[in-house]
Order: sequence, then structure tokens, then C-alpha cells
Amino acid sequence: MRPSQLFNNKRSIKSGLPPGTLVHIGDVSNKAACISVIGYGADAVVQQQFEQIDQYLQNPCEGSVVWVDVENVEDIELIRALGEKHSFHPLVLEDIVNTAQRPKIEDYGDYLFIVLRMLRPTDGSGFCSEQLSIILGSDYLFTFQEGIQGDPFDSVRKRILSGKGKIRGMGADYLAYALIDAVVDAYFTVLEEFGERIVDIEEQLARTPDQRSLHQINDIKKEIIYLRKSVWPLREAVSFLERGDSHLLNDATRLYFRDVYDHTVQVIDTVETYRDLLSGMLDLYLSSISNRTNEVMKFLTVIGTIFMPLTFLVGVYGMNFKYFPELEWHNGYFVLWGVMIFLSLLMIAYFKKKHWL
Repeated sequence: MRPSQLFNNKRSIKSGLPPGTLVHIGDVSNKAACISVIGYGADAVVQQQFEQIDQYLQNPCEGSVVWVDVENVEDIELIRALGEKHSFHPLVLEDIVNTAQRPKIEDYGDYLFIVLRMLRPTDGSGFCSEQLSIILGSDYLFTFQEGIQGDPFDSVRKRILSGKGKIRGMGADYLAYALIDAVVDAYFTVLEEFGERIVDIEEQLARTPDQRSLHQINDIKKEIIYLRKSVWPLREAVSFLERGDSHLLNDATRLYFRDVYDHTVQVIDTVETYRDLLSGMLDLYLSSISNRTNEVMKFLTVIGTIFMPLTFLVGVYGMNFKYFPELEWHNGYFVLWGVMIFLSLLMIAYFKKKHWL
């Protein structure tokens, strides 16, 4: 994602519309929506995939915990049908299709609505960002993704299907923990990429600071600002999951959310460190350019100072007076050259003595 795209969310298209109006805001993926369902318990697991909402509604998945993952929220009718089927609040559906949401958590009594950002490094420099909406109920969990290729949940799916770990023996709240933990862990991968880019820019600044370095600093600074806006609110949401009084969260799971909270704080600390480094690098760039300009001006000033007396002598002996005292000297030309060379050497020696050269 280019830095110019990070803050271009086009939320103005909802101006004047009543609350609960479903209008998709975000990038258009041009992909068909896909509904993946995993129902599991301690002894069994069932996995299904649907491309049409009618197929999903006619074939409900059973299990102690049901995880419904919806890829692509551009299909307004699909989101509306899911909301009507499971009695989700219209404001929740509105926030799902509006993918420019701030990370947050809202308690609707029978379920919790959680919004956070999924970040993944791209093949080149930078990262891609995608909104993840989670609806956590007592025995179900819905996730809504924008439709960008890939997500950090493969490890969670493998643990469910293989029965490894304790996820199959826990409730939907533990599944929510596993997904949020996977999202936060992916932040560290993005931050490692940022660290490598910052080191490269520092080395480039040490060698030859130029306009390219300035553009790179500005680009990564915008990305850091976006990352900071994605992480700071997430800290509040995870803190609610750790300390809130919702009956949907078991005390045993709250301990795991405490671990996610610690990871979130580490991400925030790293982001703030990178932010300070970038500010320092920008100051270093400006100082380097200023010092280089001062060196150039110093050199030009010295050259101009050396040529000032020479210009004066040449100007004096270039005057067109008929009677000139030294005009008839046989070796006057060579004497004038000697005087100018002597003055130049004398001034150069003086400048070196003063450490101006």
C-alpha cells in the first residue's frame, strides 16, 4: 500500500445518510464473497465453505463452537442477510462494511463487537492493511475480512483441524484470543521490515544524503503514523477483554488476553521508538544538507576573498589614463603577476593558519 493511500478512506460518501445505512467504504477487491465455517468441539470438527448466502443459511454448521469467516464485505446483501439471521444490530453491520473504522470494542450484551486492523508486509517495501471485524457470542464467532489475499489465521485453523493445543477444549472466547493474538504477532513482522528500512536509510544518510533519502523518510514516517493509529486504540480494546466484566469472557481466557495486552504494549513501544528515530533522521538530513551548504558557501567565500585584491589591481591597471606611473615599465606586466601571485599565496597561508581551509 502506498503512503498516499493510507488515509484516503472516502468517508464523505455517507454524509447525510441515517445511522445503520449499509454503504461499503474501502478498497474494491472485485472478488466474490466466500463464507468459511468451522464447527468444532473436543471430539469432532466440521469444515464447510459456501459461495452463496442461501447455501450457508440452509446448511447450519453444528459444534460446541462455530467460527464463521466471511471474506469480502463489499456484498451488502450478504452482510444484511447475516445480520437478519443472527439478529446483529444495524450499527454493527454498518461498521463492518465501513472499513475505515478505528480499532474498538463494543458490548451489545449477547455479543461483543471488536474491530482491529490486520497488517502484513508486502513483497516490496511497506505493508497492506485490512480491517477485521469480530462478533463474539457465547458459542459462536464471526470474522469479517475485506477480501485481501491471505490472513494470519492459518496456524489457528491448523490447530483446530489437528486438535493440537487446548483450542478445541475451550470456548469461543479462547478462539477470539487466538485470532487477536495472531493479528498482533503479525505486527512484529511488519515492524521488523520497518527496522530494516530504517537501518538502510540511516546508512544512506551517513554516505550521501539526497532528495531520495528525504522522500524515503517522509514515506516511512506516514506509514509509522498509520501504524500508530492502528495500534494505540487496540490497546484499549484488549484492556477491556482482559479486565472487562462481560459474561462472554471466562476468567481462564482473561489470562491469555493479558499476554496479548503485553504484546500490544511492546508493539506500541517499538512504534514510538521508530517514530523518534525517524524524527532524528529528518533532523540529521536537514543538518547534513545545511552543513554541506555551509561548506560550499565557505569555499566560495574564500575564493571570492582571494580574488578581491586581484580584481582591484587588474581594475586599477585597466584604467585608460594617458599618463600612468608604471605604464612605461619594461617588466611591469610580470611584476603585476608576481604581486598578484604573492598576495594569493599570502591569503591562502593566512586562511590555513586560521583553519578556514
